[in-house]
Amino acid sequence: MMEFLYFPEDKSLYIPSVLMLLVFVIGAAIAMRLLIRASKKEEKKFDQEYLSKDETEKG
Repeated sequence: MMEFLYFPEDKSLYIPSVLMLLVFVIGAAIAMRLLIRASKKEEKKFDQEYLSKDETEKG
């Protein structure tokens, strides 16, 4: 019966896996930062548009 987990004796086989993991983690961090930045811009735009309307209606 074949083992469920495979741990190679030659540890150099882990290098490509670690590099791909780093690429995906860095990509996820960049995507998260871009989404946060876009969300802040959208929030600022929303506040300027709708909060200024509320002030003019009250006054």
